[in-house]
Amino acid sequence: MATKQQLKNALAELGIKKGMTLEVHSSLSSFGELEGGALTVINTLKELVTEDGSIFMPALRLSKELELTENDKKLGITVKIKILEPDTERTAMGIVADTFRKMPDTYTGRDVISTSGWGKHGKEALTGGLDYAIHNDGKALLLGVDIYKLTAMHYVETITPDDINAQFAPSDEINRIYPPDEWFIEAGHPPVKAWYKIQAMAYEKGFIKEMYIGDCKAMFFDIWSVVSLYENELRNDPYGLWGMKRG
Repeated sequence: MATKQQLKNALAELGIKKGMTLEVHSSLSSFGELEGGALTVINTLKELVTEDGSIFMPALRLSKELELTENDKKLGITVKIKILEPDTERTAMGIVADTFRKMPDTYTGRDVISTSGWGKHGKEALTGGLDYAIHNDGKALLLGVDIYKLTAMHYVETITPDDINAQFAPSDEINRIYPPDEWFIEAGHPPVKAWYKIQAMAYEKGFIKEMYIGDCKAMFFDIWSVVSLYENELRNDPYGLWGMKRG
């Protein structure tokens, strides 16, 4: 079992420090066993960052991916996720984020796609989500997860060409069966997992520092340094990034 002191020492060595702004995504199970569970992760981060800094975690009201029926597959559905009710105890964000979201000193938005924030600039979560962290030297900490959990990546996707988005948008028939105000549905996948390309670029440029904390692989980096790689690819070669041909 990993102890709280081991976690604290490792995070400090990784670079977590007082006054820092952090975007955190985590999988508690990646530790194997951690003394004190989710609260240990949260409290250790707070002790290191202090109230001079800020911590942000995802608060999306989404279920885990649900099993597809045969009819779903015939319709071309590849991802089916339920939008959950406000104040749902557990979401797909994981027990660390769900515990953080419910703490009395945490600010959390009420929309389906929301962010939880704590500390000096935690209230920014209510109006800007991760905007503050992205544009104010925020750092990302991934504990047992990879770049596909980095919510900040979505913040530059407004520049994705419409014809790319249209290829994977649910049909009218799918939307009738799964109303968009109740479900998050994807129809199809791009040929390439583009975010892994961005992660590889970030490693190659030395942007990502990593270490193992017990069985948990931790990744630590400047948010904008990595997200800007994605933005640049979306601006210059979005079709190549996703392994697609221009329509």
